[in-house]
Amino acid sequence: MLSKKKVITLGFQHVMAMYAGAVIVPIIVGGALGLTDKQMAYLIAADLFTCGLATILQVIRSKYFGSGLPVVLGCTFTAVGPIIAIASTSNLATAYGAIIIAGLFVILAAPLYGKLLKFFPTVVTGSVVTIIGLSLIPVAMNNAAGGQGASDFGAPSNLLLALGTLIIILLVNRFTKGFIRAISVLIGLAAGTTAGYAMGIVSFSSVSEAGLVSVAQPFYFGIPQISITAILTMIIVNIVSMVESTGVYFAVGKATDQKVEQRQIVGGLRSEGLAIMLGGIFNAFPYTAFSQNVGLISLTRVKTRDVIFAAGGIMLVLGLLPKLAALTTVIPNAVLGGAMIVMFGSVAAAGISILSEVDLRKGNNLMIAACSIAVGLGSATLPQMFDQLPDFAKMLLQNGIVSGSLTAIVLNLFLSGQEAEAEPVEIKQAS
Repeated sequence: MLSKKKVITLGFQHVMAMYAGAVIVPIIVGGALGLTDKQMAYLIAADLFTCGLATILQVIRSKYFGSGLPVVLGCTFTAVGPIIAIASTSNLATAYGAIIIAGLFVILAAPLYGKLLKFFPTVVTGSVVTIIGLSLIPVAMNNAAGGQGASDFGAPSNLLLALGTLIIILLVNRFTKGFIRAISVLIGLAAGTTAGYAMGIVSFSSVSEAGLVSVAQPFYFGIPQISITAILTMIIVNIVSMVESTGVYFAVGKATDQKVEQRQIVGGLRSEGLAIMLGGIFNAFPYTAFSQNVGLISLTRVKTRDVIFAAGGIMLVLGLLPKLAALTTVIPNAVLGGAMIVMFGSVAAAGISILSEVDLRKGNNLMIAACSIAVGLGSATLPQMFDQLPDFAKMLLQNGIVSGSLTAIVLNLFLSGQEAEAEPVEIKQAS
């Protein structure tokens, strides 16, 4: 049984793992829409607050809501382009009106979606989890080099910081046990940031400029407005996120050594729908299960939901106290990249472990795994190949997790017939 102090420390480690992904979305959207510094500060604070609330909703398991899995929710990158497009052609109030209704759609559609889990046999889930890990590795390498678009991208100092962080994490895992081993990523991040400060590349200016308190306000950017086109766009975005989240649920199931039941998927997606509605109300973003944290569960071998509950609570506090939130932004990209390498690699390894349970010589299992992984990884590393397609197609195909998952599902239906492997999911009637 973990003490409260250890649970909070492990929860903070999860926050650090997903923080960059959480704050980059408001930064991109706010920058593209030309928001003021005050509006940007609100957007980031509201996003963190709602991330925490959404994560807690996911972890708590009730009759209709929550998966009961140690899953962290964060804003989905899939929504970035559509939100910018809707707000640019109309206003942010229209975008948030669409987000609220799309969240309601997810809640209502979750039971129907749960009935489709029979199309996720072991070969499909193994391929999807592998794709999640592999598609995130380029993100880790970009960060290790300093962050895409950075003036010092690929500088030896960045590569050394990333390598040093990775080595520290590996050494802690090799020579320690128990709690110290479980927080190896946090130790690596702390050591890497300290080294970055000594090298003069860590600045605390964002901390001094941040406000003391920020409270998320409903409809900060105005009363939601309705546009059918915007609503349909956000519904499509969230259907994509539902597919992505399903893969994350299976990956967490593998990391925690449990079978994921249909009612957990349905409850989890209902919670995501509720979180999306809250994102619209507090003028934050649509939310989805974050794959960044799956690797951390595999690495630490800490499977309790209490840790994720603590992570949600920490994000709530960060959303209310901007100075604390700003403090977490001082971690250099290269340091984050070094930690991400081992975390995302762990997810890919978990997928390979699932595929090892599949007889690839049977039927067309080899073709299903090979093609879906190739498509998913290809989409993730070269998304610009779909730039000339309609927006709807781009939304689907430029997300490696979604394109790979859909490929696996379609090929399983087309090639396997009745030869599909046994289900990894206990199919039970959803509530």
